[in-house]
Amino acid sequence: MERELVNYIAQQLVSDRESVEVRSRMTRDALILELKVAPEDMGRIIGRNGSVANAIRSVLRASTRLRDKRILLDID
Repeated sequence: MERELVNYIAQQLVSDRESVEVRSRMTRDALILELKVAPEDMGRIIGRNGSVANAIRSVLRASTRLRDKRILLDID
């Protein structure tokens, strides 16, 4: 669910929707989501002073079913 949410949000923000790729992996204490977009769309995903990236992270924290694990968003 978290992976699909990040994918949806990212596709709405970028101009090259085909380049959006979200991978997930679980560690012992965290779910790590790796978001990859086209280089020209990085500014749209990160936002000024990281505001968009922080907003995506906040939505993830609010929507997660994993109450006992952390969710980390890594943007490449």
